Amino acid sequence: MASTRSRASRILRASVRPLLYTTAASSVIAAGFYITYRPRNIPGSEDAAVPPPIYGDGGIFRLPDFPAIKPRAEQIADLKRSAATNASGDSKGGSWLNLGSSGKEATDTPVLPPADEPYDLLIIGAGATGTGIALDAATRGLRVAVVDRDDFSSGTSSKSTKLVHGGVRYLEKAFWELDYSQYKLVKDALRERRYFLDTAPHLSSWLPIMIPLDSWWKLPYFWAGTKMYDILAGSENIESSYFLTRSKALDAYPMLKKDALKGALVYYDGAHNDSRMNVSLAMTASLYGASVVNYVEVTSLTKDANGKLTGAMVKDLEPGLNGKATPEFQICAKGIINATGPFTDAIRKLDNAQIDSICAPSTGVHIMLPGYYSPSNMGLIDPSTSDGRVIFFLPWQGNTIAGTTDNSIQTVSQNPIATEDEINFILKEIRGYLQPDINVRRGDVLAAWSGIRPLVRDPKAKNTEGLVRAHLITTSDSGLITVAGGKWTTYREMAEEGVDAAISTFNLTPRTLSQPPRVSGTHIVDEAALFDGSCQTHQVKLVGAHGFSKTLFINLIQHFGLETEVAHHLTTSYGDRAWMVGALCAPTEERFPVRGKRISTLYPIVDGEVRYAVRHEYALTAVDVLARRTRLAFLNAQAALEALPGVIDLMSAELGWDKKREELEWKNTVQFLASMGLPAGKMSLTRKDVESGKARQYADEEYQLYARHDNPADVLESDKKFLTKIASEASLKK
Repeated sequence: MASTRSRASRILRASVRPLLYTTAASSVIAAGFYITYRPRNIPGSEDAAVPPPIYGDGGIFRLPDFPAIKPRAEQIADLKRSAATNASGDSKGGSWLNLGSSGKEATDTPVLPPADEPYDLLIIGAGATGTGIALDAATRGLRVAVVDRDDFSSGTSSKSTKLVHGGVRYLEKAFWELDYSQYKLVKDALRERRYFLDTAPHLSSWLPIMIPLDSWWKLPYFWAGTKMYDILAGSENIESSYFLTRSKALDAYPMLKKDALKGALVYYDGAHNDSRMNVSLAMTASLYGASVVNYVEVTSLTKDANGKLTGAMVKDLEPGLNGKATPEFQICAKGIINATGPFTDAIRKLDNAQIDSICAPSTGVHIMLPGYYSPSNMGLIDPSTSDGRVIFFLPWQGNTIAGTTDNSIQTVSQNPIATEDEINFILKEIRGYLQPDINVRRGDVLAAWSGIRPLVRDPKAKNTEGLVRAHLITTSDSGLITVAGGKWTTYREMAEEGVDAAISTFNLTPRTLSQPPRVSGTHIVDEAALFDGSCQTHQVKLVGAHGFSKTLFINLIQHFGLETEVAHHLTTSYGDRAWMVGALCAPTEERFPVRGKRISTLYPIVDGEVRYAVRHEYALTAVDVLARRTRLAFLNAQAALEALPGVIDLMSAELGWDKKREELEWKNTVQFLASMGLPAGKMSLTRKDVESGKARQYADEEYQLYARHDNPADVLESDKKFLTKIASEASLKK
């Protein structure tokens, strides 16, 4: 009897065990499929938080009532009033932005602070880090000022690779070198990547990036790397990496060299419009009550009897552009943050001339090529160039960005010029992975620029590859907080840690914002943000984000009669503020488009953008408009030169420039375009030359790139006979 039960038990176990194994394996496979193909909310694809305007009773259409930023003159007046009392004195009343806890209700403008109080924080530098700090501090209820001797995003922050990424090469180094700091940098950056897409969906988006494989042994290596990248992103990840066969890779990226191609891996990162993101940070901070002013130079730092910083002496440079005096004045603040990127050490030496440098700058060159060099929705990375560096090849704004190089430098300049060696290096690498019948020509380079990376110095590093992009926060004996290093993707994290350090160092008291400003243009505010004095920038939407959706451009076309390309460009550059830009576009007096005169026939950039930049984004020079409010100088330096007369005329009408100022704008802008790759032969052209069409007369390499009507040397023999026949028939008819 016992043996029978034992036999039955063995039979049962033998039959159940395969079933259990099968069930477990099926569960694992099902979990894998669910993780890979589960429904996901892709940032930017959801409905707008604020629906588009509709026609109300009586057929009346009302544009959103967006709050206006404070005029620059009033911002300057606020800066001056901060010095009315001793910077070390206590705050009078502590009331700002209607502080309290009576509930959350949107207001047109924040409640102003007492006019004669020092600022809680003065931030020097209005790049990504500086404006990020300003927004963080302002949304914590602190009284903030941020100044820059140039424009917002005038330096490194406008000259990036346009990627929002964790950094696959940093992950590779973290693995092989067992470097926890690089691992943490990637992990943090992947989290921040998602915040970009949540807070500014109109300016950032997902971008698939291909890694071509020329050997089968590379498949498991890169597959493991991209999957680890996905895993590190965790719940913040959107799309999973995947493998493409050779045929699928060529279908997705037809320009790829076919020889030795085995397949490709595709992973996802983010891309964004860097300087528009920077300007949006500044304008959002301004709406939350920060004093945000460009073209204000810090000339010295002020200290009390104990050697502690109390503020800075500054100079407003804007009157100097019009030939007027630029007297100095003082800004008083309880704390100062240095966020000047590659110029970090210059400000630190204003505080202490004997201090050692901590910034090890390097240059990175990018070039802009026509859009046909890449698919419109797929990037490419060459992880191992001829000298071991990484080259990205990315679609951006209808063109293709290629770069970057990495060379250490000793001297930092405002607008460095890309060298021919660096440009040719990038072109050489491009030729290595594109089909040989694609002629990669020097004349196809539409723009080229050199950006300066503010890397933190590692005394053990022998070259710039050993410099990690992790950020560093230090505080001097006098109280100067310096936020250095980092990269665009981690700007928000750097800002949060910088404000935390300032609150601790200067004994500042964050305050609740009971009535946040009406950034959305309606009663709707960021309901997710608590505004309780803690950091909320991971969920504070930037200017333009509330009313943005993927279909907003259709509403603009139907209301303003804009071209489809123009409407799409406006919504992905300004978000819901595209309504304001569209309203500022002049009528064309044509059947269609009804509004929107292009400042360059090659790109969907229109006149309303120039007016909007001047009225609502503190643009003071033509370079501000061509390089940072619009991106024309980065897309095509030659097109920017040809658009310059029209831009100067539009700005002159807005700002009341005289002829002398217009001539200065021409001179300064042409000089800037030299740093964007404008050919040397175009540098001597006058405005009259450009308006008469001389800018289109080519005496350089570009003339030889195309078959022209007056140069039939490249026309096929059969075509010559056809053209001769047509000309003969036309002559007989005449």
